[in-house]
Amino acid sequence: MAETIKVTLIKSMIGRPEKHRKILRSLGLTKISRSRIFQNSSSIRGQIFKISHLVTTEEK
Repeated sequence: MAETIKVTLIKSMIGRPEKHRKILRSLGLTKISRSRIFQNSSSIRGQIFKISHLVTTEEK
């Protein structure tokens, strides 16, 4: 399993539930095409799973 995960926002958070917006903000994904790299952990994986329809992920 990879040590880090690259997450990129590909869809807008406009019209999404507030729960999804809070997750995106906590991950630092506020604009489309913005990417962040995170350590691979179960808490990050859980957040990504909730918003998987809005982001793409790459294992590094």
